[in-house]
Amino acid sequence: MAKPFHFGAVVLAAGASTRMGEPKQLLRLDGRTLLRRTVDTLLASPAWPVVIVLGAQMASIRPEVARLPVLIVENREWVEGLASSIRTGVSVLETFSLSIEAALLVLCDQPNLSPDAITRLIETHHRTGKSIVAAGYACPERGRGAGPPGPPALFARSHFHELMELRGAGGARPLLARHAELLATVDLPELATDLDTPADYRTFLANQPSTDRS
Repeated sequence: MAKPFHFGAVVLAAGASTRMGEPKQLLRLDGRTLLRRTVDTLLASPAWPVVIVLGAQMASIRPEVARLPVLIVENREWVEGLASSIRTGVSVLETFSLSIEAALLVLCDQPNLSPDAITRLIETHHRTGKSIVAAGYACPERGRGAGPPGPPALFARSHFHELMELRGAGGARPLLARHAELLATVDLPELATDLDTPADYRTFLANQPSTDRS
């Protein structure tokens, strides 16, 4: 019998959504908020625990997930950018259990995230033995071909110390660039869609067969 693989997930949801003009964590798609959709997807996967990092407008966002079996933590340094949320979430996983072997870093603004995408990342980690596995996707709407690898991204525990040293708004991309020989990518073009602006949101809604913003 294969040894169970224990990994936790960190949802990076502390940002102020300045380009959206309102908390994108609370944008509704088919009756659920972006944050709730993301968390539901993770709870349907083997990830445990699921850590949600909140910051800006935490009081209004927290009720969306307060009753779910997740760990909610506050990033008081959210103004710094993604790196501060990564540090906050990974520190929780590091102390939660010594049996946690990896951290899956997830954004809450990729509406096409699915349990299957998470499964493919984990399977690629097992198949390749690479200590970092990230999504690879094309970004035609941004005038690019195949873009650089990005979230969701799985980092083995051996990288936790490096994740804890990250600074600034760039998130974990410096590690992906630094450790190209340790990185495997999974082709997940559907995750090229992220919702940063009102135009992104309107376009996504317009392309859905059924949406409900109420």
